Amino acid sequence: MNSSHKVQDHVAVRKSRILVVDDHPIVRQGLALLINQETDLVVCGEAEEASGAMHVLASAKPDVLIVDISLNGPDGLDLLKNIRNLYPTLPVLILSMHDESIYAERALRAGANGYIMKQEATEKVLVALRRILGGEIYVSDRVANRMLKHYITGSGTLRHSSIADLSDRELEVFRLIGEGHGTRQIAEELHISVKTVESYQAHIKEKLSLRSARELMQHAIQWNMDEKTA
Repeated sequence: MNSSHKVQDHVAVRKSRILVVDDHPIVRQGLALLINQETDLVVCGEAEEASGAMHVLASAKPDVLIVDISLNGPDGLDLLKNIRNLYPTLPVLILSMHDESIYAERALRAGANGYIMKQEATEKVLVALRRILGGEIYVSDRVANRMLKHYITGSGTLRHSSIADLSDRELEVFRLIGEGHGTRQIAEELHISVKTVESYQAHIKEKLSLRSARELMQHAIQWNMDEKTA
């Protein structure tokens, strides 16, 4: 009887493997410190941008990814779409400083299993990870209630400003403009032509009722500043 107890005591608990993708080392380190303290979770790899994430993903074989939306180069939504093409069932939790009322719904549409803001308490990251590992979707109560209302009544859409009218790619270009990136730099980062970036800029100006490139830049910079202080 004692021997059977000893066998049970030595049975290792299989930890769920987590890949963290964020362009800030301090965020990656903080998440690793938080997660690695848990008996059922472990960080199996890290990456700071989309191409590196795809490389690590193939070798690390994680059970779930934590992906920041704001990455250098192609953003987290682009990465999410690429992941979905190759790994359709792999759970992905989006971590972001950006307003969930603009990004949460589009992240879920792109295939995310959860969305959590960086301002949330750290223990909620663990809650979110365990929820999506269990096959559930994780969003804040506020987003869940608004989405439910929208789908039941057709009202109460998550959109609260014209920014939400932008497509995923337009929003990515808009964010990069707000970070001070020029047209050619955006083209290089997103691996698209300058002409294509200019086309996106024109669409953004039209949707936001902006009359000039100067107004577009001012609006984008102000939006980025508001997002960081929200």
